[in-house]
Amino acid sequence: MAKIVFEHITKEFVDEKRGVVKAVNDSSFTINDKEFMVFVGPSGCGKTTSLRMIAGLEKQTEGNIYIGDKVVNSLHPKERDIAMVFQDYALYPHMTIYENLSFGLKNLKVPKTEIDKKVKEASEILGIEDLLDRRPKELSGGQRQRVAVGRAIVRNPKVFLFDEPLSNLDAKLRVQMRVEIAELHKKLGTTIVYVTHDQVEAMTLGQRIVVMNKGVIQQIASPEELYNKPVNMFVGGFIGAPSMNFITCKVDGDKLVAEEVVFNIPEKYNKVIGKYKGKEIVMGIRPEDIYDSQYAENVQNKSEIKTRVKVVEKLGSENLVYFDKFGKTITSRVVPLSQIHSGDVASLTVDCNKIHLFDKDSEMALMV
Repeated sequence: MAKIVFEHITKEFVDEKRGVVKAVNDSSFTINDKEFMVFVGPSGCGKTTSLRMIAGLEKQTEGNIYIGDKVVNSLHPKERDIAMVFQDYALYPHMTIYENLSFGLKNLKVPKTEIDKKVKEASEILGIEDLLDRRPKELSGGQRQRVAVGRAIVRNPKVFLFDEPLSNLDAKLRVQMRVEIAELHKKLGTTIVYVTHDQVEAMTLGQRIVVMNKGVIQQIASPEELYNKPVNMFVGGFIGAPSMNFITCKVDGDKLVAEEVVFNIPEKYNKVIGKYKGKEIVMGIRPEDIYDSQYAENVQNKSEIKTRVKVVEKLGSENLVYFDKFGKTITSRVVPLSQIHSGDVASLTVDCNKIHLFDKDSEMALMV
């Protein structure tokens, strides 16, 4: 079993200016055997520190870490049966690719015939069997990343740890490597813990995702649940690209009012909205739920916004419309057939059934 458990893990650092800083604060969760778990969040949120504590490269200040059924707090990294893939590949430049792949196995005194077999299997899985005689400088970024992954595969560990492995690749190659890593997980059936700051990467790879901010876990859920049921404004704004729009509204009966625009409150909030009557609340609406009104005939519960458009980004498969309203810039994602242009006074339709509501003070979602 390669289940991983964090049991009330805290990691503190001492900063000269700020004093004691909690990089990870009372973190508890379980990563199931053979699960692909992704940690995501902005820089400094504690995701890489969490990964390094699993690896044994950082020592937690408080709490217990289990790999399988064993507490690994005092185990050296090489005793934890994990393999880590780093952001910068960490290949030995003077060695051939074969030597890079086999280096760890040689240190473990694995017989040469077994090394040859493992290197052959890993290189075939990753499609790098023709590169074994080359050196890292002769390879592209994507090829180097495959070698770094191959070096982890040959060890056949209980757990694979990936620390932002695609951040040095161009956009097209990142998409390709995401597909390859997802396929790799299916082939190997191993527990994978993956750290990224890219929420698109997290959503496409993770079976479950840990969203972190300032050392605190905000939500652990499937990509679908994070998108459809964010527990707070941070998760709502972080998950989804472009990010969710937030509009401060006043509750007036079963309506929300912001400036001159009236939004219908979805029926699912009927039981919880009563205590907010006459008060301000934050409405969240995703850009894809704000339509060019000409293409909103199928929207059942709608409100209209008439506004002057600031900028339109034509991306081919979609257009992003930006306009200033409610004291901020709002983003709408519309179909490419839309004839809205920069500078136009446009009519945009909000699908009120897709509204998310948050407490203005706590920023927590109104649970329904």
